[in-house]
Amino acid sequence: MGAFDLLRIAGSSLGMHQTWLDALANNIANVNTVTSTSQSAFQAQMPIVRSAADGGVEVAGIALGDPQGRLVQDPDNPLADADGYVRAPDIDLASQMTQLVMAQRGFQASVQVTKDAQDIYNAALQIGRS
Repeated sequence: MGAFDLLRIAGSSLGMHQTWLDALANNIANVNTVTSTSQSAFQAQMPIVRSAADGGVEVAGIALGDPQGRLVQDPDNPLADADGYVRAPDIDLASQMTQLVMAQRGFQASVQVTKDAQDIYNAALQIGRS
């Protein structure tokens, strides 16, 4: 492992966690988005993550939720069909919020690793100057 591998690996983790946070924010923002029954529901996004050959992580793609969503009876909604139904996304808000906490903690941990690595590198430079 090279001297700056720690920073590179932590940087890849920061990027992955940022993608995860962005997807969760989009899912949470659209949890109450409804469409007519003739259209697809909002599809939740979930990053597909894999380990990278260099020891870090990378986002391999984005998995999408079920376009069928769920039917919700809301006869007062202007998008409702003749039976009073609209199509809503099949998103569990509690699960999204739990994942949000995990993604935030992972992001924070990666930031701390980056700060610690910088401190170690600075200390090594100070030793070299002495």
